[in-house]
Amino acid sequence: MRTKLLLLYIVLPVFLYSQKKQVIFTDKAPKPIGPYSQAIKTGNTLYVAGQIGLNVDGKLDSTSIENETTQTLSNIKTILEAAGMTFKNVVKVTIYVTDLGNFKKINDIYATYFSAEPPARETIEVKALPKGAHIEISVIASL
Repeated sequence: MRTKLLLLYIVLPVFLYSQKKQVIFTDKAPKPIGPYSQAIKTGNTLYVAGQIGLNVDGKLDSTSIENETTQTLSNIKTILEAAGMTFKNVVKVTIYVTDLGNFKKINDIYATYFSAEPPARETIEVKALPKGAHIEISVIASL
């Protein structure tokens, strides 16, 4: 019984400490445009905030949905790398678009980032996105 209690006092605090949240930030991705973090890591899970096609200087290239999608995924890649992860670690993706008519164009680019064992995903059409963007993507990744 003492051994079990001793283990509980040793293992539980270590487990709880490992579950604390860690803010992930990289200056290689655009700074958040509001009161949120680029990503939060807790335990082995990373939650990446919705990213739009802003470049590092905070400018949006909305000349095409392809450009916006590529920049958005590039931002996510950079944030994943800052947390020691890659697209292979992504388990869930949420995509918001202002026009589902762009679904095929988005999928064509998306597929180049998730070629094998793609994560679970949903795509949702919305009326508007921040900064006039046409696409926003958030991901959850796990080690």
